[in-house]
Amino acid sequence: MATQFGEKVRELREQQHLYLRQVAPLLEMDTAQLSKIEKGSRQLKREQIPLLTGILKANADELLVLWLADQLYDVVKDEDVALKAMEAAEEVIMNKKKSKKK
Repeated sequence: MATQFGEKVRELREQQHLYLRQVAPLLEMDTAQLSKIEKGSRQLKREQIPLLTGILKANADELLVLWLADQLYDVVKDEDVALKAMEAAEEVIMNKKKSKKK
């Protein structure tokens, strides 16, 4: 199953006319690993996102948001109450942000 993050990585890589074999070594992985990340059957480590951002000249926040969205989806995908759980998490995040501003 393709992921939002993987699709975006492939899109950015192809826009720059880069091959898997050019990008993968820069991430210290082989082309098969990067291909699996793009296809969504493997996840990139969070620590590698800044490096990937530099390589693909991408927006760091955009890639991190997509990466996190895929992580969340992976956790809740089989739950009947997934949306309710995500809404509850959103509320917690919003409340924490409000309390930090005070």
